[in-house]
Order: sequence, then C-alpha cells, then structure tokens
Amino acid sequence: MSTPQPPMPQTAPEWQAARPGYTSPIPVVRTHLGHALASEWTKIRSVRSTMWTLGVFVLLVVGIGLLTGLVVSSQDADLGGESPLGLGFFGLLLGSMCLITLGVLTTASEYGTGMIRTTMVACPSRARVLTAKAIVFFLVAFVVTLVSATLIGVLHVAMLEGNGAKDPSGGEWLKGTVGVSLYLALLGTLSLAVGSIIRHSAGAITIMIGALLAPLVIALFMFSESLKDVQQALFEYSIPNQMSVFYANSLSESGPSGWDPVWIMLSITAAALAGAFALLEKRDV
Repeated sequence: MSTPQPPMPQTAPEWQAARPGYTSPIPVVRTHLGHALASEWTKIRSVRSTMWTLGVFVLLVVGIGLLTGLVVSSQDADLGGESPLGLGFFGLLLGSMCLITLGVLTTASEYGTGMIRTTMVACPSRARVLTAKAIVFFLVAFVVTLVSATLIGVLHVAMLEGNGAKDPSGGEWLKGTVGVSLYLALLGTLSLAVGSIIRHSAGAITIMIGALLAPLVIALFMFSESLKDVQQALFEYSIPNQMSVFYANSLSESGPSGWDPVWIMLSITAAALAGAFALLEKRDV
C-alpha cells in the first residue's frame, strides 16, 4: 500500500502573486451632511411636484399682484401716501398654500411611494436625512419667495407712482421682501415637519391648510361677547394677520408687530422639527 501524500500547496496566479493585496479602485469616503444635502437637492429639483407647486406659486404671486396693481392704477385710486408693497399680500397669501403642499410632499411622499426605505439604506443616519431635507427645502422656498416678492414689489412701485403711493423706505423693503420670505419659508418647513410626523400627504396638507385658514374663519363667526378675547387672539395670531404685519396692514391694533411673526413661526417650526426628529428615531421605516 502506498502512503497518502500530503496535499500540494496551491500556487497563486501570476497576476495575484505580483499583487499580494487587492485594493478596490472605488475610493472609500466617509459620508457627511454635504452628501445628504446633494442627494436631497437632486431629489427636489428632479421631481415634477416641485416644478408644479413652485410654478403655480410664482404665477399666483406675480399674476395676482399684477392684476391688483392694474386695477388700482386704472381707477386712478389715491393710495393716500401708503406703501404700494402691501398690494403683494394677496398673491403671497394664496401662494403660501403651494409652499405648504411642497413642504409636506418633500417628506410624506417618500413614505407613500416606499422610497423612504431606499433613502434610509443609502443614509442610515435618520437625523441627517431630515436635516438635509429641511435645509434644502427652506433655501429653495426662501429664494423663490424672495425673488417673487421683490419682483412684484418693484412692479407695484413703478405702476402706482402717480397714484399717491409713497416711495417705500429701506425698512419697508426689507420686511416686505426678506421678512415675508423668511416667514413663508418657515411655514413651509413647518409643513415638512408635519409631513414627517403624519407620514401621509393628504392628511398633513389638510392639517396645514386648516392651520392657515381656520383660525381667521372661526374668529369671523364669533359674535358672542363672552368669546371676544378668544376672537381677538385668533385674529392676532392667525397666519394671514401675521403675514400682513410685514406690510404694516395688521388686521388688529394689538398682537404681533415688527419682526415678531418670524420669531413666532421659528419657535413653532423648531418645536415641530424636534418632534419629527424624536419620532423618526423611534419608528420603523
């Protein structure tokens, strides 16, 4: 009987012998918030909902603003030294519903389509994902609102120069453009947070539209004297009234003034985002 021979050691191929270790040509990069921001920017500019909502927003702000300016100038109405910037309020109020819709869709639509699973696999840090969504949306909403409000403001000043309108001061320009843009961008970001909490597009949009219109509508039908204080509070802190503060056309003599609406909306949005972050870490995707 022949004795079994030990197995011969296998020799590596020539190409592997020359390269003792394999190094992938794909670089390993530690991900950070910048990558999440780039991803969310790609998403928000490539989906049709962004083009539709922002397109309708610009159409409402500029279209209604132009229509209002044309009506006032054609009737030779005397503005009595008032700033013409206030005429842009009507278009911005209706346009705010477009920003609310886009803010909700930025988060809630991914839950409806199931794409949120892919997003979380690509970026396991859930807080980073929500942070990137909020930053990208806020900047987009702010820039679009600022450009639209500035454009219609310039047109109103030019159109109503002969109607007794005063030339707006620097402070009025700042509030009527930057101030109202900050407020509406924060309102849209609040909608984004509500969309993340509700995780249902139709439900979150309904809640935000109700928050926009319901307080003012309810206050209009409070005729009882015992509810006078409640009615006044609803008037003062309703979203339309807070928006009108930026044009010095408040619906009430008391309540928020100056830049107060921005700080109020900032506080509410921060609280909603904190709740969204907490729930996002606890829930299953």
